[in-house]
Amino acid sequence: MNFFGLDIGGTKCAVSRLRPDGSVEETHRITTGGAEGTIGALLSGVAALAPGGDPVFGISCGGPLDPANGLILSPPNLPGWDRIPITEMVTRRFGGRAVLMNDANASALAEWRFGAGRGCRHMIFLTSGTGMGAGLILNGRLYEGASGDAGEVGHVRLADTGPIGFGKAGSFEGFCSGGSIPRLAAQMLGPAPAPAAWLDRGAVSTRAIAGAALAGDGCARRVLEEAGRYLGKALAILIDTLNPERIVIGGIFPRCQSLLEPAMRAELERETLPAPLAACRIVPAELGETIGSHGAIAAALHAFPAAARSRPGRNGSHDRPATP
Repeated sequence: MNFFGLDIGGTKCAVSRLRPDGSVEETHRITTGGAEGTIGALLSGVAALAPGGDPVFGISCGGPLDPANGLILSPPNLPGWDRIPITEMVTRRFGGRAVLMNDANASALAEWRFGAGRGCRHMIFLTSGTGMGAGLILNGRLYEGASGDAGEVGHVRLADTGPIGFGKAGSFEGFCSGGSIPRLAAQMLGPAPAPAAWLDRGAVSTRAIAGAALAGDGCARRVLEEAGRYLGKALAILIDTLNPERIVIGGIFPRCQSLLEPAMRAELERETLPAPLAACRIVPAELGETIGSHGAIAAALHAFPAAARSRPGRNGSHDRPATP
């Protein structure tokens, strides 16, 4: 049984496969464009791998989605991708089975299976990239909720006013996502122009602000301290509500941890119940730029566990999470 992954993102897409030893190999990476051309390139990438009979596909993509019917429903970062029947397109070409999963859930499964969440039964994964979403592993299982929308934590309002994220001023996404920190910086600057060091190709970027902060720019450091403070507020809500043993944060957090963490920790100490806080480790994601490819494979393994168990050459230490 051969497992393949398709990761569909706003800027790049990738094809991956599961190796016999249980590790994930990303084999093709392309720039995202229109639906027809991009999907054609992805299918060509799969064809180059000679998928054989009865392949299993996991497809990771940002929402909104209709996973039950395998449809991509015009995600904001994929303009023109309206009601794309992606699972049908894949199985019509190659046969086999395919599953479509929200990228936050897929990434949570990836970090749980292959990365920083190994060994957990209660884990929260935060995307913290262009947007802010969560994947929830509760009692050793992916929790998707009554309508499949569990984990939309970026929509939680943390303040009455603030930068807009997820369509809401003062939201978790508005204060803490990589895509919104430039808006936070603009609000903190007021009418003053952004320093040249904060610009990347003419626009303020989180990466440039972090670089300036690390180089000693006090104003840039204050922007990230403010983001860290609101990150702590949001994590306190999650810890008190769900009592996880680990929170894994991707996106900007691994690169900006030293700038965000002091204010985040101070807020956690103020806001969180002591016992749940003591039980929870907050760590950066481990899978880096390949988390989408790992997530697509993890989605396939999650959706078709019987096929995963029957796969020749499977290695239990890689093919399943460390907890039952």
